[in-house]
Amino acid sequence: MTETMQALVKGGPGQAGTSLREVPLPVPARGQVRLRVRGTGICGTDLHIMDDEYPSIPPVVMGHEVTGIVDAVGADVSTDAIGRRVSLETYYVTCGSCDYCRGGSPNLCATRRSIGSHVDGGFAEHVVVPLHNAHDVDPSVGEAAGALYEPLACVAHALCDPAVASPGDTALVVGPGAMGLLAAQVLAAQGARVTVVGTARDALRLAAADALGLTALESGDLTAPGAGFDVVADCSGAAAGIDTALTAVRKGGHYVQIGLCGKPVPIAIDVVTLHELTVTSGFASTPRSWRRAERLVGARLVRLDPLLSDVLPLSAWEKAVTRTRAGDGVKFVLEPGA
Repeated sequence: MTETMQALVKGGPGQAGTSLREVPLPVPARGQVRLRVRGTGICGTDLHIMDDEYPSIPPVVMGHEVTGIVDAVGADVSTDAIGRRVSLETYYVTCGSCDYCRGGSPNLCATRRSIGSHVDGGFAEHVVVPLHNAHDVDPSVGEAAGALYEPLACVAHALCDPAVASPGDTALVVGPGAMGLLAAQVLAAQGARVTVVGTARDALRLAAADALGLTALESGDLTAPGAGFDVVADCSGAAAGIDTALTAVRKGGHYVQIGLCGKPVPIAIDVVTLHELTVTSGFASTPRSWRRAERLVGARLVRLDPLLSDVLPLSAWEKAVTRTRAGDGVKFVLEPGA
């Protein structure tokens, strides 16, 4: 009789949109490890998947910000891996031979398939991934907070290769969610004086920014110092936030788009030319950005635990999603099996 587990599944055609189901317990194949999931973060991308605004191949177990303990291994994997506390890269498979893969950018591989959208992810009691996806969690990081390594690696990809800020720069982060507060800490680690801006509904998130030692403002209170900020990163993924961000960059400054909108939004694109802005972005993570993330956490330059607002059982996923959509905190993590 096949063992099963509870999982949060994005339904396929003719099925319920998103629901808890019993699915088969995964078994690691050659070169793979299985995790007993200790925490999976709810990401804006998960909301876009639920809303059919981000590509996925349903039915699929959702969740890609995953941390847990290795509890089984496949062939060709040493049993020494069992018991490791790890966080996960999201890529289940890439081709390994295209120019992007060979150049260190598997995130851009046309055949990339990721956990939580294309193959089963971490909103379940167990998840299976290739061994090379597993990264050890620093002992200073709490059990559930290990899920935040993945979004940090994404932020590091957008901000660190190369570094977008220099010591003494002024930097603005628009959107005080988890990505925004991770981005603010990375920019501060680069030597910038960082301001985080949100709206009135972001009061809890702005309080978290203040607790991290960052300058926190509501958008109505924002006045760009001098001729504007040297570096501005939008982590809101909202048209109003992008407009605020573009307006706040000084002439000749650097604009970084990190947040995903999920749909077309109007932007004042002429300001890029008229103000001679440098515009960059970053999609997902790379092996190099994971190394950056690990070093930032290990050096205590980025703190993950303060971003956790609540850890809830998988059965409370609807409550966690509602609170995430409402901005009622920074990061909500589901703990399958709790």
